[in-house]
Amino acid sequence: MISKVLTIFTFSLLVWFNYAFSCTIAVVSGKYTVDGRPLLWKNRDTWAVNNKIMFFHGQKYDFIALVNSHDKNGKSVWIGVNSAGFAIMNSASYNLNLGDTVKQSGLEGHLMKKALSTCATVQDFENLLKSLPKPTRLEANFGVIDANGGAALFELGNYKYVKFDANDPKVAPFGYIIRGNYSFTGKFGPESSGYIRYNTVNELFYNAAATNSLSAKFIIQDVTRELYNSLTKDDLYQKFKNIPENTPTFTWFHDFVPRHLSASSVVIQGVKKGENPALSTMWAVVGFPLTSIVVPLWVAGQNDLPTIVKYDPVFNDSPVCHAALLLKKQVFPIRWGKYASKYYININALINANNTGIVQKIRPYENKIFDKANSLLSSWYEKQKPDKQQIKNFYNWIDNFIRTMYKKEFNIQL
Repeated sequence: MISKVLTIFTFSLLVWFNYAFSCTIAVVSGKYTVDGRPLLWKNRDTWAVNNKIMFFHGQKYDFIALVNSHDKNGKSVWIGVNSAGFAIMNSASYNLNLGDTVKQSGLEGHLMKKALSTCATVQDFENLLKSLPKPTRLEANFGVIDANGGAALFELGNYKYVKFDANDPKVAPFGYIIRGNYSFTGKFGPESSGYIRYNTVNELFYNAAATNSLSAKFIIQDVTRELYNSLTKDDLYQKFKNIPENTPTFTWFHDFVPRHLSASSVVIQGVKKGENPALSTMWAVVGFPLTSIVVPLWVAGQNDLPTIVKYDPVFNDSPVCHAALLLKKQVFPIRWGKYASKYYININALINANNTGIVQKIRPYENKIFDKANSLLSSWYEKQKPDKQQIKNFYNWIDNFIRTMYKKEFNIQL
């Protein structure tokens, strides 16, 4: 009887763990992007929904990274880029160490912090993996890009890793590698998750690659926030867009790219080979992606980050994440039942016939941010150097711009 109870408990814990640490990621070769620069994307799904951005002085390289807001010292990072132009992120995998009794450490965030602190290239990261003691007590997919055009994904288990090169057409015929919460070199089955999300992203990326529109903006706006399910063919935006505002409309919400526990979404836009690594850009949507807004960031700005993405003790969170979580309550307003609050979404709060949904209100502001940041980048690409004063001025502008937006559009004071 005790054995049966423990088995049930272990299974329940596994289900919870899978749900809590599910992410969707992609590595994109610069050969297939709009501007020839590689991209690294992570849609982070986790119980740790309070997120912030931190700047670090690393062992060899400075870096900026996404961190849990309650991790005051930044012991673990979940996606980031350093001053050498090296960037890294991960997704949990659940099919690499099947049958292995070695206890997992869950320290993928520690490894990524070490990589950002010490690695300049994809090869440096591979050398780091080779140096890890065995068993590694890790089970994850790690995506990396560098300033030399490198773009790869590593599937890491207890005793080995397998590398997938996004620049190799035999491995990535369309220039991108996608993963959910499973690894291609592991066993396929019910132990892992993210198959439907993988197919959804693959459809979107394939169409973008075919039309030469793979960009950071495309990923943030048309993938991260996509409410299309590749299995059921449901497209919630199309299905419910003609319903008038203030008409609560609930629908089943499961296995879309954004999920109830999506905590943030970040795209790292690298540089072309020979360009200044300092031009690498982090496009960070900190907080629930459907109700947050993008903030462009550069390592060259150092710790003078926009206050909107830094930890604020008033909110015990970053302000933009705090605002996004407040709006999330309008999207998931049901407060009873174990699953209703997670799986039933008020789609009318996001999009409606009056163009007053949360996503609809945020989009024009976000477009202005993309335009202003890309204008700066264009001038910096010509000079091959970011202007630190311009970064500071931009950060001051974006702080005021986003605070004003949340106050004007949603009556949220930050």
